[in-house]
Amino acid sequence: MSAPKPDRATPRVIAFANQKGGVGKTTTAINLATALAAQSRVLLIDLDPQGNASTGLGIDRSARGAGTYALMIEDKPLAEVLRPTPVPNLSLIPADGDLAGAEVELVAFDDRERRLRHILATAPELTQGFDYIFFDCPPSLGLLTLNALVAAHGVLVPLQTEFFALEGVSQITKTIDRVRRALNPALALDGIVLTMYDRRNNLSELVAQDVRGFFKDKVFETVIPRNVRISEAPSHGLPVSLYDARSPGAQAYASLAAEFRRREGSAA
Repeated sequence: MSAPKPDRATPRVIAFANQKGGVGKTTTAINLATALAAQSRVLLIDLDPQGNASTGLGIDRSARGAGTYALMIEDKPLAEVLRPTPVPNLSLIPADGDLAGAEVELVAFDDRERRLRHILATAPELTQGFDYIFFDCPPSLGLLTLNALVAAHGVLVPLQTEFFALEGVSQITKTIDRVRRALNPALALDGIVLTMYDRRNNLSELVAQDVRGFFKDKVFETVIPRNVRISEAPSHGLPVSLYDARSPGAQAYASLAAEFRRREGSAA
């Protein structure tokens, strides 16, 4: 199957961010990118030193070679760090082994908060071949995440439906506001995705109601359920839609992609 032509002149750049770990951030980045790749060209950039997005797309840690560290710290050209994935039309820049040191090394760079933005701007012949560029950010608000927020058009916040959820999302929205004021006036909160939703648990529904009550239509209607297939898929190096396309998790991410496209179309 031939790759679809980009449906926009420049890619839409989105950071998946939440400073709280274990909320389904990487899982959502992988599986939404996969679902969108059925109709679009997508690039996923793994900015998390844990490298879970790379592992979840079948790139073993020992086989990654040059990746985001080489791109941001060693000036490796973007074309040399792009990797194919098992998903047609989905490319990856993996998290290489030295990425954990990037937070410290970036401090020495001039204009360090804008480094990723400049890198993408210097390779328009590559970036314009994609419809979407996704950043999978670390679960922290350090320089790697800051670089993603400065380079992005929007932020998508995966949010686990549990007790401390609102506290965590309030921190990332404050960060977005600070970045907008100081470094990237165009940055927007694109949406909040409720993850690990358990319909048998009253707490999940109460948290969902609270989040929707506060953030209104910024919260996606689609919720991602707790599903064992979603948890199993990364150990096989596959997104859930390739691991078990009939599972509730795969169907939820397909619905999320459809809703994401509708929102993108209405915002265009």
